[in-house]
Amino acid sequence: MPYDHRYATLVGRILIAAIFLMSGINKIADPHGTQQYMQAMGMTWGTTLFYVGAIAIEVGGGLSLLLGYWTRAGALALMLFMIPTTLIFHTNFGDQNQMIHFLKNLAMFGGLSYVAAYGAGPLSLDARLGGPMERPNLNTREDAQAQRRRTSA
Repeated sequence: MPYDHRYATLVGRILIAAIFLMSGINKIADPHGTQQYMQAMGMTWGTTLFYVGAIAIEVGGGLSLLLGYWTRAGALALMLFMIPTTLIFHTNFGDQNQMIHFLKNLAMFGGLSYVAAYGAGPLSLDARLGGPMERPNLNTREDAQAQRRRTSA
């Protein structure tokens, strides 16, 4: 059976979205505990603002990935969110659990980089509604040849 990337991009988006959606929903379910954890990690001011922002980005970005709608923007927002989150909460490398979380975040960042670079794929709302679906120009020989064929036609 030939490989069909349509399903791979869909499954990949669903799996990446799941962790952000679950994290956002868990924050909604335990606002006091979440803000206490933030304070314990050194965030002594603005925890309510950061709490609401974290939920908005995790749930909004997760839904963006899940539905494949504004997918590149959702992936970029999650990537920008993950940089300070990883550096604030997961840099105690003496704790093996925190080291695992740090490496997990790096892997998730890598997956989000692919989504940001290549988009949602054909099984997405971006594709159905005419969103940003075109293959990015990566300045490869194939891209240059395709560009020449389009302009000479």
